[in-house]
Amino acid sequence: MSTRKGIKGEKDIPIFHDEVKKKHTVVLTPTVWEKLKVLSKNKGLSISEFIEQLIRDTPG
Repeated sequence: MSTRKGIKGEKDIPIFHDEVKKKHTVVLTPTVWEKLKVLSKNKGLSISEFIEQLIRDTPG
């Protein structure tokens, strides 16, 4: 589990990945959003980082 604890964020400097994150928009149903909140909280991650890790760990 990756956390930012003890790491000061700096603009345009990636912490966990080899590139800086960029803002994107995704439209989800309230049910999926609530499930994402629960799943990411259980892993100790933000929703953004949870999605990032999920996709990076998925082959293809």
